[in-house]
Amino acid sequence: MKLVLLALTLFVLFSAALAGADPVTDETLYDQVRIKIANNRAVGGGNIQVEVSNGVVVLTGTVKQDKQKQQAEKAAKKVKGVKSVENKIRVAPV
Repeated sequence: MKLVLLALTLFVLFSAALAGADPVTDETLYDQVRIKIANNRAVGGGNIQVEVSNGVVVLTGTVKQDKQKQQAEKAAKKVKGVKSVENKIRVAPV
């Protein structure tokens, strides 16, 4: 009986803690994705735009190499709170 009561108490406390956590806003995600992309050396020099709606990130723009496109997507996916990434970046070698 004590074990059941302890388990229920822990469940209620854990649920309350999760309910109090603020969801990440699209504006915060936008900022964090831009920072991740800017700090990624492999992406450097790319002309990449970021849009965020309901946690979904859309990347557009142009880069010189496919590696830059892939790295930009990978960087965006690493941001906590990003639900998915649509990579619409074009590769256009000079």
